[in-house]
Amino acid sequence: MSHAILMESGANDIDFMIHGLIPVNFFGHEVWITTSHVCILIVVLLMLALGIAGNIKMRHATEVPGGFQNILELLVEKLEGIVYGTMGRVAAPKFANYILTIFIFIFLSNISGLFGLRPPTADYGTTLALGLITFSLIHITQFKNLPLKQIWKDMCSPLPPWLPIWFPINLISEIAVPISLSLRLFANVLSGTVMMALVYGLLSKLAIIWPAALHLYFDLFSGAIQTYVFCMLTMTYISQNYETE
Repeated sequence: MSHAILMESGANDIDFMIHGLIPVNFFGHEVWITTSHVCILIVVLLMLALGIAGNIKMRHATEVPGGFQNILELLVEKLEGIVYGTMGRVAAPKFANYILTIFIFIFLSNISGLFGLRPPTADYGTTLALGLITFSLIHITQFKNLPLKQIWKDMCSPLPPWLPIWFPINLISEIAVPISLSLRLFANVLSGTVMMALVYGLLSKLAIIWPAALHLYFDLFSGAIQTYVFCMLTMTYISQNYETE
């Protein structure tokens, strides 16, 4: 199945590249709906389905949770505990829903390789967009909560604000935030995708059953770690512009 959203293109052909699927004319320019767009759509639809199912279940919640309700309550409780523990009582209520949403999106994207999809987070366009959203939130909260005098002082730190020698270096470090966030997530997910593609492509029929252990590491374990790291860094950067108590 050439140029499909699945990585398996045939018995001995594993394709992990991004391909254009449908050309679209956009203001006189031809742009393509790619495999990444389709995989993102699948992940988003799955999130919507889980959200609707969870909403219906919680409307008929029982006092003693069990099954799906128990999983939902445990997931929300643990994630909220991480958000409140990292961001504090002031910032956490404002960003808890956002952090929970990107956590679930990134995690489902990272583990989508378990189902034969090309992980959307193995496309730098996806991770860069996530990094830019975080970058925007950092500076929106900064200008909203800190006076310009304090922002200038921080940009000139560790020297006094009247001696802005460190300003260019601090400016570069600020600009590097979305790049470092996006590249870390992208590189780790892409490397796992390429490794698994090489295992299946080079070993062919010998790659039976035992690659499941590699999937557990590259897709599940590494995917969970990279999701946690991205969200933790996002919360840390944003909470610097708020009181933590």
